[in-house]
Parts: sequence; structure tokens; C-alpha cells
Amino acid sequence: MNQLKTETPHTPFEVPKPAQVEEVRLPDGNVVLLRRHGNREGPRLLMSHGNGFAVDMYYPIWSRFLDTFEVIVFDLRNHGWNPVGDIAQHNVPRFIEDFEVIPREVQRRFGAKPMMGLYHSLSALAACLSASRGEQYAGLFLLDPPICRPGITFEQFHAASELIARRTRRREVRFESLKQCAELFRWSPFYKQTVDGACQLAARATLRWDLDARGFVLRCPRTYEARIVEYLAAFTVLVNFEEMRCPVKVLGADPTLPYAFLPSFRLDEIMACSYDFVPDATHMLFLERPEECAARFVEFVEECGAI
Repeated sequence: MNQLKTETPHTPFEVPKPAQVEEVRLPDGNVVLLRRHGNREGPRLLMSHGNGFAVDMYYPIWSRFLDTFEVIVFDLRNHGWNPVGDIAQHNVPRFIEDFEVIPREVQRRFGAKPMMGLYHSLSALAACLSASRGEQYAGLFLLDPPICRPGITFEQFHAASELIARRTRRREVRFESLKQCAELFRWSPFYKQTVDGACQLAARATLRWDLDARGFVLRCPRTYEARIVEYLAAFTVLVNFEEMRCPVKVLGADPTLPYAFLPSFRLDEIMACSYDFVPDATHMLFLERPEECAARFVEFVEECGAI
């Protein structure tokens, strides 16, 4: 796998049009769009994102694999490119069920081949809790998953979740321009350490033009995002890496830093998976240190012999 390239793409980041788009209708009627990029003859990489985000925000990572990998990206239900459905069906159990259906649909629509999963935050949690426990993958690379065990860290996580949910419900819902949103991100502590061009990319990925509002609005409504944050803590304690049926690598935020999103948990005592962290990085490590995240993914692929 030494031929994998991880060069830094030019900024500002411009996400290319996918070579193919497939619509997956989930059992409850919700729709998720699969987008195919990269080298279709190469090994397959399936990638998704965190709560309230969009997979196009992760282009600084997945753009580095387009020459070598067949890259299939998808947004979580009610996020990104996907239509917004009923909020009653917007919950963590549904995300977990989706992560059983979507990998199977990828193999059916694009042809069966070994497949790596690269997931961040909420998508990482859903992949770990799906019924197949990673059986559909050659390996799972998880960026700062919200995973912990009961105890004081769980209480801290729960308290932080409630605070974030309250703040989320007060988020700005309409912007005059993408530039206005990017400037807001630029002053946010969440984006303080991100690479050049990240704020503009995040604005384009998470906003859409709304004719009725006569402005740009959130692709994932703030009430949907807050609903997940409120109930997330109950699911963080359910992951058992000993039950996983494929190699797993966890790359976390720096656990010694005051967190800028949710607390980062120490996973180094969990022997059933390989754990490491990126020094000085927060939960936004995918936009702070995309080159290092990509390089660690390549190391994982080579070390575990997953492809």
C-alpha cells in the first residue's frame, strides 16, 4: 500500500462532482444518497461524518485517497445532500439500523469487494453498534468516537451533552450568504485550530439555499442536531470492542486538552482495539490535522493487512 498518496490538496477546498450517485431508500422511507468518487478499480473506502456536519466537510481527508481508492461517501439521514425527513425517525437507533443497511447496499450497487470504513463521531458510534459489529468491513478506522464506560467520565459527558444541546437549539438558522456563516465559524472556538479554507468548506457543506427563507439555512435543522446530542450519552456506554468482527483503530482527540465540543475519553485501557490520539487536536481533528489523520489511516490499512 506504499503507493497511497496523501498530498495536501489546494485550498480553498472544492469538492468534485461524484462519478455516480445512488439513492438508497431506508426501511422507514428515509433517503440516503451514496456518492462514488475516485478510482473504481481500487480498494473501497466508505466514509461518513458527525452529528450536524456533512461528509463534504471531510474532503481534506478523503481527497487524498482519490487516486488509489474507490471512495464512497454518504451523509447521515437528514444531513448534507439528503432530504430532511420526519424528526420522529431522527434518533440514534435509526442511525444504527442505517449502518446495517448502507454497507450492504454499497456492495450490491457497486459490486462486492473488500471495504474499509472511515467514520467520525456519531457515524463511528453507529458503525460500532450496528448488528453486524463491523462484519461487513475489512477494517474500521474511527475518528474520536463518542465512547466511554460508566463512571465520572460518563457523568461529564452527559452534562456536556445537555449544555451542547441547549446551545444547538439557539443556533443561527438563516444566513444572508455563505461568507457570513464562514465568518461566524472563523470566530467559533470549534474552528480555532482548523486549516485554511475549512470554514468556507464547512459553510458550503452544511448550508443550502432556501427560497422561502430568502437565505441560506442549515441542511440538518438545529432541532434534529440537538435531539441526537440529548440522547447520545445513553449509547456511548454500549460499545464493546471485544464484540467487533473486524480490525478497529481509534484515533482520538488529545485527552489532555480542555475539550471544545464533547469530552474526549481515554481508550488506551481498552485492549480490544488499537488506540492513539493526535496531540493538540480536538474533536475537529479531521479539519485541524487532515494530513495526519489520512496518514494514520494508511498506516492502519498496512498494519492490519485489511486490503
